[in-house]
Amino acid sequence: QVQLVESGGGLVQAGGSLRLSCAASGRTFSSYAMGWFRQAPGKEREFVARITWSGGITRYADSVKGRFTISRGNAKNTVYLQMNSLKPEDTAVYYCAARLGPGLATMAMEYDYWGQGTQVTVSS
Repeated sequence: QVQLVESGGGLVQAGGSLRLSCAASGRTFSSYAMGWFRQAPGKEREFVARITWSGGITRYADSVKGRFTISRGNAKNTVYLQMNSLKPEDTAVYYCAARLGPGLATMAMEYDYWGQGTQVTVSS
């Protein structure tokens, strides 16, 4: 099992920044990729960013390119999402997820484990 716990969400003004953290425990050595997804009320969960566990290869949704950065902690037990230039449309619950096998890992259905989510609210 892989346990994921997100933190760092909150209320921020448009144009501001937040850094989300995802603490991983359990069989993280089996994780091929760690991803961030978000879900706004009434909408489906959407891909935000992904980083491969071994090579640190990143991929971003077009909507966040140039504004968000996904990274791994030095101990490789934490993944971060640095969010800059936040917009009201970024408001959502943000989820950390882990995929245990190879793949593009840009769809929610490709992930095996999920955190509880952390709320990000961006005011106008």
